[in-house]
Amino acid sequence: MRIEEAQEMMRRVYFERDQVRGLEGTLKRTYDELQELREAIESEEDKIAIADEIADVFAWLCSLANLLEIDVSDAFYKKYSDVCSKCKKSPCDCDGL
Repeated sequence: MRIEEAQEMMRRVYFERDQVRGLEGTLKRTYDELQELREAIESEEDKIAIADEIADVFAWLCSLANLLEIDVSDAFYKKYSDVCSKCKKSPCDCDGL
C-alpha cells in the first residue's frame, strides 16, 4: 500500500468521526498514540507490539492531514526526495544527530 492509499483509506473509514472529534481532539489522540509508542519502546516490548504502535501513529497522522487537507504523500516526497532535507546529501552529512 502506498502512502496516498493509506491516507485515502483513513479518510473513507474515519473522516466523519475525525470531523466530529475536531482538530484538537485528533491532535490529542495522535499525541496519546506517540506516548503509547514511547512506552512500548521503553518497556522493550516485542517488535509486533511496537509495529502496531507505529501503525497507530501513522494512522492518526493521516487523520490529522485529512482534517487539514494536506496530502501526506505529496508533502513527504517534496521534503524527502532521496536526500537529506537539510544538507541535500545521501547519506546525510549533517553535524550532530
